[in-house]
Amino acid sequence: MNILKKILGNIEVTRGLSLLILIGGLYSLSIALSNTFVNVFLWKQTGKFIDIAVYNLAIVVLEPIAFLFAGKIAKKIDRVIVLRIGVIFLSAFYLAVLLSGERASAYIVLLGALLGIGYGFYWLAYNVLTFEITEPETRDFFNGFLGVMTSFSGIVGPIFAGFIISSMEKFTGYKIIFSFSLLLFVGAVVLSFFLHRRAAKGSFAFRDVFQEKKRNRNWRNILYAHFFQGLREGTFAFVIVVWVFIITKSELALGAFNFVMSTVQLLAYYAVARFIKKQNRKKAILAGGIILYAAVYIILFKLTYPGLLFYAAVISIAYPLLLVPYQSITYDVIGTAKKAADFRVEYIVFRELYVNVGRIFSILAFIICVSMFKEESIRYLMMVLGAGHLILYFFVRKISFKKMNRAIWQ
Repeated sequence: MNILKKILGNIEVTRGLSLLILIGGLYSLSIALSNTFVNVFLWKQTGKFIDIAVYNLAIVVLEPIAFLFAGKIAKKIDRVIVLRIGVIFLSAFYLAVLLSGERASAYIVLLGALLGIGYGFYWLAYNVLTFEITEPETRDFFNGFLGVMTSFSGIVGPIFAGFIISSMEKFTGYKIIFSFSLLLFVGAVVLSFFLHRRAAKGSFAFRDVFQEKKRNRNWRNILYAHFFQGLREGTFAFVIVVWVFIITKSELALGAFNFVMSTVQLLAYYAVARFIKKQNRKKAILAGGIILYAAVYIILFKLTYPGLLFYAAVISIAYPLLLVPYQSITYDVIGTAKKAADFRVEYIVFRELYVNVGRIFSILAFIICVSMFKEESIRYLMMVLGAGHLILYFFVRKISFKKMNRAIWQ
C-alpha cells in the first residue's frame, strides 16, 4: 500500500483500509467475471426482455428488504459477520446458477432473490465499514482507488470470461466462469476474518432517521438524489448488455465492450482521485450528469456495435467524474446528520431504500412499456430514465455544510 500512497498522494493507508479495498477488489473481479453474462445466460434461454426485467426486478425488490434486516442485525452483532452473510448469499446465487444450468430461466425469481439478498447484506456491511474505517480526508482516495480496482477488474474479467464462454460449446464456459466467481467470494470471506471486530450497540432507530429527513435539508436532498440515481440504473443495468449481445451474437464481443468501458474508467478514476478536490465536487457531478445524459442519444436511434463501443467510452469518463465526488458528499451529509455516530447503520439503510425505490420504478416502467407498446418503446423510455444522473445534480447543488458541525464517526 506504500506504492499506492506514492501514486495517489500522501494518504495514510491503514491496515483496515487495505483489507477493505482488497475485499472490494475480490468482489469487483467476481462481479466483472460473471454479472454481465448472467443476463445473457438467461436471455439465451428465454429470448424475452420481460423475463430479464423480472429477474432484475427480483434483485432490486429483495435488496432493500435485505438492507433492512441487515441493518437490524448490524446493530446487534459484528458488522464483519453481516459482510460474511452477504458473501455467503452471493456464493449461493452462483451455486444455484451452476446447479440449475440450462433450466436457470425457470428459477429467475429465486435467482434474483438470492442475488438481491446478497447485495443487501454485503453493501450494508461494506458501506458501514467504509464509514468507520475511512476519514473525511481519505474518502476521496478510498472511493477513487476502489474505482480503479473495479475498473481493472472490469478490464480483465469480461474479456477473459467472454473468451472462455465463446470458445466452448453451449453453456460449458458459463459454468467455468461462474465457478471462478464462487471461488473469489470464498476468498473474500477468508479476508474478512482479518478485519477487526466492529460490534454495534443500541436499537435500530429507523424512525429517528426518518424524522431527520423532515428537519435536515441536506439529508432530504441527498435522498432525492439517490432516487434519481436509481431511476437510470434500474433499466440501463441490463438493457445495454442485452443490446450488445443481440447486435453481435457473441460473448467475446460483449467482453470487448466491457473491456473498452473499464479501460477508460480506469484512467478516469485515476484522474478523478488525483485531481478532483472538495471545492470542485459539485461541478464534477454536473459535468458527469450532462455527459451521461448526452451519451444516451449516441445509441438511441441507430444501434450498432461501433456506436455501443463509443457509448461505453463516453459513459466511462462520466461515471467516475460523477460518482467519486457524489459518494464523498453523501458520506459527509450522513457524517453531519443527527447522532451520526449512533445511527450510521440506519442512514445507510435509508439511503439504499431510496436508490432501490428508484430502480424498482425504473424496471416497472420498463415492464409496463414493453407489455403495452412492445420493444420499440424501449428507446423512448430510456430518453426519460436516462436523465436520472443529470437530475440528481439539482438536489446535490442545494447541499451546504457551512452552518453545520461535523459529527464524529469513530
